[in-house]
Amino acid sequence: MLFAFAPWIIFDVVAGPSTWKLAAFAALVASVLVNLPDLRRGRPKVLEVTGIAFFAVICVLALVLDRHDLIWLETYAQVIANGVIAVVALGSLAFVPFTEQYARESTPPEIWHSPLFRRTNLVLTAVWGGVFAVTALLGLIALHISGGTDWLNWVIPIVLLVAAIRFTQWYPEQVRARARATARPIGTRAH
Repeated sequence: MLFAFAPWIIFDVVAGPSTWKLAAFAALVASVLVNLPDLRRGRPKVLEVTGIAFFAVICVLALVLDRHDLIWLETYAQVIANGVIAVVALGSLAFVPFTEQYARESTPPEIWHSPLFRRTNLVLTAVWGGVFAVTALLGLIALHISGGTDWLNWVIPIVLLVAAIRFTQWYPEQVRARARATARPIGTRAH
């Protein structure tokens, strides 16, 4: 799943007032490369397809519009990118949480429909959606203040990403441990 974020991270790191077009192109190439195996298998994932579509649109806009018409995009590119990921992640909660698409790759099929598997992916998806929503909001705030922009654009978002990664590694194992601890052997009675 972390590879799916690579194009978005590339875009966030490279995009700036004079480099956002290059960032969009690099992110588009990364999106295609990351998604290619799933496309070949006929199992594209929502986050990866969103990346291809989003960065393709940004690249097309960069090619067809002049600089004056693109100032809004240059200014808000990172905020929009983080907002798009947040909307996709949080929107997937209504259907199939986007983390579930990745979790199925390492989880036996007989577990896929269990309430515990579903709840775990709802929580993980909500966490990731929240991280990107907060990151988008911080970026928007940074555009409208004069100081502390490094904290809003870099420090806090990186801390949030690291926390989300660690939570993603920790939480499923905790859920499994709790499930094992509460499972009773067949034939025993609860006291």
